[in-house]
Amino acid sequence: MGYRLFIDDLRDPVDPAWTIARSSAEAITLLLGRGCPDEISFDHDLGGDDTAMAVAKRLIDLDLDANGAFIPPAFRFWVHSANPVGAANLRALLDRYLDVRGANAGDA
Repeated sequence: MGYRLFIDDLRDPVDPAWTIARSSAEAITLLLGRGCPDEISFDHDLGGDDTAMAVAKRLIDLDLDANGAFIPPAFRFWVHSANPVGAANLRALLDRYLDVRGANAGDA
């Protein structure tokens, strides 16, 4: 069974079953070590200059490197950030990628 990843430098998830990453480096280490989670909940700002955009970009790179096989078909994500611009940017990046990936799912 997969896991659920909660990325936030300060808050904790309501459900303790989520795996918590406090920085983008920690989240990327989890992606590399455990594979793609079934679900990710993103906070945009992770302290200082660190943001979850690095995680989203790495997630996409890993999926591209695996020819679309890294991110599971039923993958879901949320953005729980208080930064409206950062949250919109995260959503837009992932939504665009997943839409294009879905449109090309049957292409060789």
